[in-house]
Amino acid sequence: MTRLNIVLLVALVLSALALVRSQYESRHLFMALEAARKDTSRLEVERDRLLVERRAQATPLRVEQLARQQLQMRMVSPGITQYVNAPSKEGKP
Repeated sequence: MTRLNIVLLVALVLSALALVRSQYESRHLFMALEAARKDTSRLEVERDRLLVERRAQATPLRVEQLARQQLQMRMVSPGITQYVNAPSKEGKP
Protein backbone atom coordinates (compact mmCIF):
# COMPACT_ATOMS: atom_id res chain seq x y z
CA MET A 1 0.00 0.00 0.00
CA THR A 2 2.84 2.39 0.74
CA ARG A 3 4.28 1.82 -2.69
CA LEU A 4 0.93 2.78 -4.25
CA ASN A 5 0.78 5.90 -2.09
CA ILE A 6 4.28 6.95 -3.21
CA VAL A 7 3.41 6.40 -6.88
CA LEU A 8 0.21 8.41 -6.47
CA LEU A 9 2.11 11.17 -4.65
CA VAL A 10 4.71 11.38 -7.43
CA ALA A 11 1.94 11.46 -10.04
CA LEU A 12 0.19 14.20 -8.08
CA VAL A 13 3.37 16.30 -7.82
CA LEU A 14 4.14 15.85 -11.53
CA SER A 15 0.58 16.77 -12.41
CA ALA A 16 0.77 19.89 -10.22
CA LEU A 17 4.08 20.92 -11.81
CA ALA A 18 2.60 20.43 -15.28
CA LEU A 19 -0.40 22.55 -14.31
CA VAL A 20 1.82 25.35 -12.98
CA ARG A 21 3.94 25.30 -16.14
CA SER A 22 0.84 25.33 -18.32
CA GLN A 23 -0.58 28.35 -16.45
CA TYR A 24 2.76 30.15 -16.71
CA GLU A 25 2.92 29.60 -20.47
CA SER A 26 -0.70 30.69 -20.80
CA ARG A 27 -0.03 33.95 -18.96
CA HIS A 28 3.13 34.54 -20.96
CA LEU A 29 1.28 34.02 -24.24
CA PHE A 30 -1.57 36.26 -23.11
CA MET A 31 0.89 39.05 -22.31
CA ALA A 32 2.49 38.64 -25.74
CA LEU A 33 -0.95 38.77 -27.36
CA GLU A 34 -1.85 41.97 -25.52
CA ALA A 35 1.46 43.55 -26.54
CA ALA A 36 0.78 42.61 -30.16
CA ARG A 37 -2.72 44.11 -29.96
CA LYS A 38 -1.26 47.30 -28.51
CA ASP A 39 1.31 47.49 -31.32
CA THR A 40 -1.43 46.85 -33.88
CA SER A 41 -3.49 49.70 -32.49
CA ARG A 42 -0.48 52.03 -32.48
CA LEU A 43 0.40 51.10 -36.06
CA GLU A 44 -3.18 51.65 -37.23
CA VAL A 45 -3.17 55.14 -35.73
CA GLU A 46 0.21 55.85 -37.36
CA ARG A 47 -1.07 54.57 -40.71
CA ASP A 48 -4.14 56.79 -40.54
CA ARG A 49 -1.96 59.78 -39.69
CA LEU A 50 0.35 59.07 -42.61
CA LEU A 51 -2.58 58.70 -45.01
CA VAL A 52 -3.93 62.09 -43.95
CA GLU A 53 -0.48 63.60 -44.32
CA ARG A 54 -0.08 62.04 -47.78
CA ARG A 55 -3.45 63.46 -48.87
CA ALA A 56 -2.39 66.89 -47.61
CA GLN A 57 0.91 66.70 -49.50
CA ALA A 58 -0.73 65.71 -52.79
CA THR A 59 -3.18 68.60 -53.13
CA PRO A 60 -2.99 70.39 -56.50
CA LEU A 61 -2.15 73.71 -54.84
CA ARG A 62 0.79 72.19 -52.97
CA VAL A 63 2.08 70.46 -56.11
CA GLU A 64 1.87 73.75 -58.01
CA GLN A 65 3.73 75.61 -55.26
CA LEU A 66 6.50 73.01 -55.20
CA ALA A 67 6.76 73.12 -59.00
CA ARG A 68 7.16 76.90 -58.91
CA GLN A 69 9.57 77.05 -55.97
CA GLN A 70 11.78 73.99 -56.29
CA LEU A 71 11.66 73.29 -60.02
CA GLN A 72 11.29 76.90 -61.19
CA MET A 73 8.38 75.88 -63.41
CA ARG A 74 5.81 78.36 -64.70
CA MET A 75 2.42 78.29 -66.34
CA VAL A 76 2.27 77.68 -70.09
CA SER A 77 1.50 80.66 -72.28
CA PRO A 78 1.43 81.00 -76.07
CA GLY A 79 4.36 83.45 -75.94
CA ILE A 80 6.79 80.87 -74.55
CA THR A 81 5.46 77.81 -76.35
CA GLN A 82 7.74 76.25 -78.95
CA TYR A 83 6.28 73.89 -81.51
CA VAL A 84 8.36 71.10 -82.98
CA ASN A 85 7.41 69.61 -86.32
CA ALA A 86 7.81 65.88 -86.67
CA PRO A 87 9.86 64.75 -89.68
CA SER A 88 7.87 63.39 -92.57
CA LYS A 89 7.88 59.69 -93.39
CA GLU A 90 10.12 60.15 -96.45
CA GLY A 91 12.81 61.84 -94.37
CA LYS A 92 12.20 65.30 -95.92
CA PRO A 93 11.21 68.25 -93.74
